[in-house]
Amino acid sequence: MYGLIGKMRSVPGKREELLALVFTATSKLPGCLSYIVARDPVDTTALWITEVWTDAASHKASLALPEVQAAITKARPLIVGFEFQVETEPVGGIGLP
Repeated sequence: MYGLIGKMRSVPGKREELLALVFTATSKLPGCLSYIVARDPVDTTALWITEVWTDAASHKASLALPEVQAAITKARPLIVGFEFQVETEPVGGIGLP
């Protein structure tokens, strides 16, 4: 399995709008086993995204999907940046094989 954990920062006051856009493209992602988006309870501009994929190739392929590209285009003006992103190797857990 392949995992990513990242912190995305929005333009101040635009976190909820960005959150809605993130979900427009995440309903059908081949190879995605888990995609969790969470609000940071302290930082009102931050979202935490935790992803688990069958493999890195599935994640890379998802970025080329038309619906994902459309969401990225709409979300780009709302994103200040990514504080960090780490790759992980998930080994299991609730909901994972």
